[in-house]
Parts: sequence; C-alpha cells; structure tokens
Amino acid sequence: MTLSPSSRVVQAVCPHDCPDTCALHVTVSEGRVVRVAGDPEHPTTHGALCTKVSRYAERTYHPERVLTPLKRVGPKGGSNGLGRFEPVGWDEALDDIAARLKSIAARDPQAILPYSYAGTMGLVQGEGMAARFWHRLGASFLDRTICSNAGGEALAATYGGKVGMHVEHFAESRLILIWGSNPITSSVHFWNYAQQAKRAGARLVCIDPRRSETAEKCHQHIALLPGADGALALALMHELIRHDRLDHDYIERHVEGFEKLRERALAWTPERAAAVCGIDAGVIVELAREYGSARPAAIRLNYGMQRVHGGGNAVRLIALLPCLVGAWRHRAGGMLLSASGWFRGARRDGWLQRPDLLESVYGPPAEGRRPRTINMSTIGDDLLRESSPAFGPRVEAVVVYNSNPVAVAPESAKVARGFAREDLFTVVLEHFLTDTADHADYVLPATTQLEHWDAHGAYGHVYAMLNRPAIAPLGQARSNAEVFRQLARRMGFTEPCFDDSDETMALGAFDPSRVKLDELGRKGWSRLAIGEAPFANGDFPTPSGKALVDAPGLGVPDYVPNYESLLSSPELAARYPLAMISPPARNFLNSSFVNVPSLRAAEGEPVLEMHEGDAAARGIADGDLVSIFNDRGRTLARAVVGDGGGSGGGKGGGAGRHARARPGVVHGLGVWWRKYGRDGTNVNQLTHQRLTDIGRAPSFYDCLVQVERAADPAAVPVAGGGSAVAAAAD
Repeated sequence: MTLSPSSRVVQAVCPHDCPDTCALHVTVSEGRVVRVAGDPEHPTTHGALCTKVSRYAERTYHPERVLTPLKRVGPKGGSNGLGRFEPVGWDEALDDIAARLKSIAARDPQAILPYSYAGTMGLVQGEGMAARFWHRLGASFLDRTICSNAGGEALAATYGGKVGMHVEHFAESRLILIWGSNPITSSVHFWNYAQQAKRAGARLVCIDPRRSETAEKCHQHIALLPGADGALALALMHELIRHDRLDHDYIERHVEGFEKLRERALAWTPERAAAVCGIDAGVIVELAREYGSARPAAIRLNYGMQRVHGGGNAVRLIALLPCLVGAWRHRAGGMLLSASGWFRGARRDGWLQRPDLLESVYGPPAEGRRPRTINMSTIGDDLLRESSPAFGPRVEAVVVYNSNPVAVAPESAKVARGFAREDLFTVVLEHFLTDTADHADYVLPATTQLEHWDAHGAYGHVYAMLNRPAIAPLGQARSNAEVFRQLARRMGFTEPCFDDSDETMALGAFDPSRVKLDELGRKGWSRLAIGEAPFANGDFPTPSGKALVDAPGLGVPDYVPNYESLLSSPELAARYPLAMISPPARNFLNSSFVNVPSLRAAEGEPVLEMHEGDAAARGIADGDLVSIFNDRGRTLARAVVGDGGGSGGGKGGGAGRHARARPGVVHGLGVWWRKYGRDGTNVNQLTHQRLTDIGRAPSFYDCLVQVERAADPAAVPVAGGGSAVAAAAD
C-alpha cells in the first residue's frame, strides 16, 4: 500500500458488542480511510483484530450506505417487504419528526418509545445525548434486556456487581472451562490468552451444546443439552463436597450462606444431572476432579448459556464454583463473565444521561411517578397492544437507533406486524436500509465510528477508551448525538446540557479521580486501578463483602428447566422434538455486518446444522433446503449434516463447513436480515417472547422445532437485499 506524505494514524475504538473492545489505529490518506488495524500498544488488543472489524472501512464506504435523510413513500415495507423512500432535507425531516413527537407527547409522552441497544457501545452515541432527550421528553423507559440481562443481574446478585478476573491472566491458568462461549468467533483476544495457557500445559474444556470452532480446539468438549448448565454446576458442587475438594477457609471467610448451597448440591448426584444434561455421569465426575485439583482454575463464562428460562440461576451457580475451591486466591483463577461493573463510578453516568430531567415532566422522584417501562424483548407483543390501565397508552411512535429489532427481537413475525402498523410513527437512525428501516417513516443517516467522537468502557477488560473521528462524515450523515441535539432544540428544550458537543461529552465521560484523563487523551486508553487478584481476600462489592448464596429476593440458586424441552413440556416435544439454538454466524455480529458483501459471501446463506441421525430420520441429506417450524412460524435454511464430531461435511452451507450438532439439537446460525432469507424470514420467526428467571431477558435458546425437507428447493430463490429509494422526480 502506497500512502501519501500527508497520511496520518488516528486512535479509535471498536464500537461493537464484543467483550474485547479493541483499540484501533485508523490510517487516513488524502481524506480517506485506507486501513483499520489493532493498536499494537494496547495490552489486550496487541495489534490484532477480528475479520469483521478489520474490514470496517468496507462498511463505512459501502455503496448501499444511507447518506441522505429518507422519507417513506407507499406502504411500510411495500408488497415485497422492502421499503420505498425518497430523499428529503434534514430540516424538513427534523421539523416533521419534532412536530409529530410534540403532538403525541401533549397527550401522553409514554406513547413514545425509544428502541436501542448495542449497535454502538459508545457512551456518547449510545445512551448519552439520546438519554438526555428521552428523560426530558418523559418517554417510556426501554428495559434493555435483549442480550445479557439474565447473566448480568445474576452475577450482580452473587458478587455485588458485574465483575471478574482480568482477561490477561488466563494465560497463566492451568485449567480453563470455556462455558457457553465460542471465543474464536466472539472474543479473539481471550482466545489468544487461552492458547498461551494451552502451550504452557493448561487443559482447556469447552462446555457447549454445539461443537463450535472453539470446542474443536479444546482438549475436551462437553456437549450438554441447551439449558442444562445449572444442573451440571450443581453436580460439580456435589462432587466437590463429597470428595472434600473445598477451600474451607475461603468459604468460611468469604462466602455467605454456604450451608444452604451444600444441602441443595448434595441432592444433585452426577447420575441425576447426567439425565438432564444428556451426557455421561462419568464426564461430570472427572470434570469435578479436575476442577477441584487444578491450581489455578479459571472459568470463561459467556452469555450464550443464559438465553434460556433458567439462565439466571445457572449463572449464579457457576459463579459460586470458584468460591468453593478458593480459585479467587490466584490472579489466574476465578471467573470472567463481564468486567463492566468495574466501570461503575468511573463513568459519569448521571452527567452523561441526566435522569434528573425527568422531574420537569413527572415531578421529584419522591412523588413516585415515572414513565412506564417496556421490555425490548417483548416488543412484538407490545407494539400490538391496545391502551389499557395495566399497559398504559398504545405505542404511537418508536425511534430506533443502534438496533434492528425486526431482525433481532424474538418471535419476529409479531415484531414485523407491529412495525407494519400504518398508525405507528417510526424513525430509524441507521447506516443501511435494514429490515427495521424498511418499515420507517423516516430514515436518518448516521455516522460510523470512523466519523464521530465517542468514549467507551468495556465488559471484557478494564481499559477506558477514547474514539476520535478519523474522517469527516460522509454525505449528509450526522451522529446520533447531533440528531437528538437538533430534535431537542425543535422540541423547545432549553437546558444547557443540550448544547454539549460530542467532543465535550466524550472527553467528560469519565471521572478524573478514577481514569487518568491525560493518558486517555494521549494513548486513547487508560487502565482502571483494579487489583491483580481482586477477590483473593474476599472484598466482593456486596454489603457483607462476601459472595452471596441466598441473595435478597432470589433465595438459593437452583436448576430451572427450560420452557420447552422433552422433560418440561413432553406434549409439545412430541410435535416439535428438536431443540434449536441460534448462535451467531462466525462472520456476523448480531445483525451487524450481514450486508457487507465479503462477509456475507463467507457465510453463503442461512444454514441449519443437524446431526446425521436426526437428518436421516427425516430423509434430509447434506445440502438439502429444509423448513424449520413450530407453532410460531416457519423459516428456510440449507442443511449442514454431520456426526457432530467434526467429521461431517459436504456441499451444504458453504465450502469447508461441517455439522456441529449433537443428537436432538439443531443450530440455526444467525442473525441474518430477514430480507436476505429465502422466504423473507430468519430464525427469530421461531423464538418466543417468554422471559428468563432473572433479568427479564429473552429465552432465545429455549426453543423446540421440527424440521422437514423443503418440497421444491430449486423453486425458492434467495431473497434479494436492499430497498428501493425513489428519485425525487418519481
């Protein structure tokens, strides 16, 4: 690559929903980004990026990127599910949006709903200026539960916060349990540390229903049934107690309520748990022996395993395992699910989001009046609800940013119907015409991470991060913060906080007593002062300083069965005998990157991984087009059939792939945009809106289906992407 003499490197941050939160070096030559690379000096990024983000410039300069405000013409989604729009000026769009929101708010601001999540994890472009706007308006609260809430609240109930060990120290562990995680896809830098440990003699065990890319490279793969993780954790405790592989001193000093846990665990023999998990009892016995004797032992837990009915209880149980064996005494022992709790107090959340602005609408907090809360995971039902005393006013307007709910929310047929309401005023801030944007009244062009200021915490490490814009916004794109700033002015909000610039907010996002702001500005990152072995002497952020077994309001954790399984719902399982999980495709991140041509080409098309026994029983061969269905809907995918041990393979699902499914479980890899599905759907057509035991989160992986060979594969072409943008003269 030949660079101009004026080329420069800008410090930036990956904005996506990944624990690694990488530090970036963005090379700009003649005003154009020519390279996005990892910062070689950042301790956890160490110069390496995943395939997706290394192609971030391809996303920014994508030919289908929305670069002018668009106004809908014709019905929502159109007859083929694709929206039709015409360009409109920013002033016209913002004036009309503000007028519509004012009119609705005059009746009841709770009829207006923001819908956002982690399209960017930034503190400014996520819930910074946007939160100020919604608080001042008095709109309905959005319960942002869709990814991690079950595990996050469960972890906080046990440890007092979303805290854990340092990711760098996994390199020194002697045994690593990789539980509900596929870090080769979802956390490449943790995987690097795990490989360092492996080369030094550590043993790696992957616990996952799917034989993932990670599972193939571990010493052992334990393919339990979806939702059985809590039963496995209890049986491991049973064996640790029975064989006295406990650190009694650590338990006595730093665990509160152990005797209640002991009683519960002793009821879970390996044989009982094995029947729930669908594995051999001997596997549990041996894993408990290894875990109880390895020093130090570490667990890398991830959020896949908590997307079932009992996900919260399972996380609580797994989080207690390091306490029982005293693993926290060592810096390379313990557990990591999320480190985001270390940033509490380091972030200036009150200043960034200004919840005090609610008082102008609802009065002081002491009066007890606040907006209602709508769970983003039940948006399908909630958009279809009428006004009622229990629910409140019907949702009349939705403003979507940093999310694509028509693709990612559960039971998506209902979600699509809700967004198709002609009486629902919908505004979408986006880079592309996604499934959700196709249903918008206005689509507003948003900047990418290369074009705006932002600040970031992380949930996989403890470095505060600063993102600087590398280039000017393309076309007419504006940052999320600028859009809400402009709307606030049109709404008549005069508070000075609405004048804060993106740069001011980014540079002021962290408390200077907790973050070295000079270092942050100079390097683009600064490490929080967290101890090397933070819980070696207890000091958990709970009221007692101890890890909690009997958490307030939750009791002692237990195994909670799935909503849908052979054991819990045998009549349903008789009709839909296969458990379906929908882990992310390797080249996508939720629904991001699905429209990047090189990454979509690498995935090929939507696939369903099946075990060869399940496929043969249904007359399905590798490469067949199949229909996956239940009472909620139906979707099509290409079958990838194998023996679940990595030896399958063939023509299905793209070159070099093979099935990774155990008997009785199928995998619908996601999350494809519906418009790229063969029948205009994706796997969320099949998932339900019932919530987890803790955290009010979705149960995506708690889903029974049936599969059959599609009648005429050649007659069902892959749907085209994109949406029609009408010329102004049309």
